[in-house]
Amino acid sequence: MAALPVSAHPAPAPASFRPSAAAASRFSPCAQVAGPASDFRTQVCGLRCLIAAKLKFRKTLKRHGWQHRRNLKVQANDSGGETSNTCPDTVESSTSEKSLKNGKLNPSETHPPVLKEDPILFDDQPESPAALCIAVIGATGELARSKVFPALFALYYSGFLPRNVGIFGYSRKTLTDEDLRSIIEANLTCRVDHHENCDEKLNEFLKKTYYIDAGYDNKDGMGKLNSRMSQIEGNCAANRIFYLAVPQEALLDVALPLADIAQTTQGWNRIIIEKPFGFTGLTSHRVTQSLLSRFEEEQIYRIDHLLGKDLIENLTVLRFSNLVFEPLWSRTYIRNVQVIFSEETAAEIQGKYFGNYGIIRDIVHSHILQTIALFAMEPPVSLNGEDIRDEKVKVLRSIRKVDLEDVVLGQLKDTSVEIDRYTKSMTPTYFAAAMYIDNARWDGVPFFIKTGIGLMKNRAEIRIQFNHVPGNIYHERFGHGTDFDTNELILRDQPEEAILLKVNNKIPGLGLQLDASELNMLYRDRYNVEVPDSYEHLLLDVLDGDNHLFMRSDELAAAWNVLTPVIQEIDQNRIAPELYEPGGRGPVNAFYLAAKHGVRLDDEW
Repeated sequence: MAALPVSAHPAPAPASFRPSAAAASRFSPCAQVAGPASDFRTQVCGLRCLIAAKLKFRKTLKRHGWQHRRNLKVQANDSGGETSNTCPDTVESSTSEKSLKNGKLNPSETHPPVLKEDPILFDDQPESPAALCIAVIGATGELARSKVFPALFALYYSGFLPRNVGIFGYSRKTLTDEDLRSIIEANLTCRVDHHENCDEKLNEFLKKTYYIDAGYDNKDGMGKLNSRMSQIEGNCAANRIFYLAVPQEALLDVALPLADIAQTTQGWNRIIIEKPFGFTGLTSHRVTQSLLSRFEEEQIYRIDHLLGKDLIENLTVLRFSNLVFEPLWSRTYIRNVQVIFSEETAAEIQGKYFGNYGIIRDIVHSHILQTIALFAMEPPVSLNGEDIRDEKVKVLRSIRKVDLEDVVLGQLKDTSVEIDRYTKSMTPTYFAAAMYIDNARWDGVPFFIKTGIGLMKNRAEIRIQFNHVPGNIYHERFGHGTDFDTNELILRDQPEEAILLKVNNKIPGLGLQLDASELNMLYRDRYNVEVPDSYEHLLLDVLDGDNHLFMRSDELAAAWNVLTPVIQEIDQNRIAPELYEPGGRGPVNAFYLAAKHGVRLDDEW
């Protein structure tokens, strides 16, 4: 058999298939193959290189927490639309797998693409089309600078955001991408457990941030935002999150043009709205109806950063996953429940926001009532967000009308000109009340709430006091009052994270004297980790579509139904709040109110 003719110089590959110098050096054994007898060896080596590159690519994705969501083939979006668009990575992967299945390699597959891992600072274009875009509306405000962008960076560092994410700042100020990156960088730090490769991750994050100068017309501004996002996304299916860090009076001016212009049609869209959610029940209802005319309920995430604390998340875990607690969670065993939230700083009162809204609308409406709802709800069908929210709204609708005689209002005494400016009004800075839930589980159990600013310490806890032991034979062995032999479970977030269980115990020594002792679990002793910021927790929930810590529209209305009659009576009767000293325990009348409902306040308060 005659030998096949051999060309000493094989035809060059097309330019689009020609490997780069980096690829040639990385896969040097392949680059050295030449000659007529090497075609098979070239294919085999190319196959080996391709498999190695794909394995490395998948390991990289897994290591950064996103896995194959980088390609993000979206099945359906929140608006009901579907898409079949896929990213180039998806196309390349499917093509390669098809070729491998057929036992053949295309010319382009003999030299697989090299992953770009070295960041190029402040490049205008991403390395690959973005699978997720996040826009922070009001990007130059204090909330965005001090909380939102740092939380996004922490999620990016930990691998919870895709590597090909796009971060957008939207504001009326005339800035450039470089200006926004400088503002963000000035407020970003790595946590104690985030020191490794911090600068590298920071540089990667900053080069993925872009600025949109909105001007004074949000229609034009949202058009610019949509255009820039589309440019970053390319032809890929991508999702979008919009964080509306704007005042309530500007909410609809931003949200409605956003709904009409800036939503993607190739994935889901989610918007995050900051509290307070309206000034009255009526204004809240109007805002809700306007939002629901443009968005689906599933797209709206009403955020309260206090609900992102581990205390709140651990509340349902302790109850529903521990047999020692779950059977006790009712009026049969629980005497009262106290929800306490206090701050020693009075800085918030110096702002126009707090002066207008006050402690009831700011803290009680969302944080306190949501905590009570999570605490008192019936076991949900599942951990699905909608199942949990179904149970929460039942609790809110079951709360008895609050009598004005069961409310104590307080106001911080004037100590400076700044505080005096806003406390000349009757805006309360302290609120205490006894609430009752009229259902079979909690009938007759007082839920005593206390919240205020300018108090003696930062404190956030839920204190559960249990009933006395019937016919306690050790009653006379206690060296103090009978109320002190009550068992208590304390879930604390501040001053330090802890779970405390107060039990009765024999004092060591001769004789039989009993005392109340605490079995404590301090997080700092048990877990050698830094607790993430609550914004990190909640933003990750939005990313995952977990909405159980966010108020649904019917929850919002139910909460207003609880507080609206109280607020109206306070305003109509012009009830003056009781003054209290900065750094003190709050109004004295709060102690009398607690005694009236059989609630024993602890000594620390």
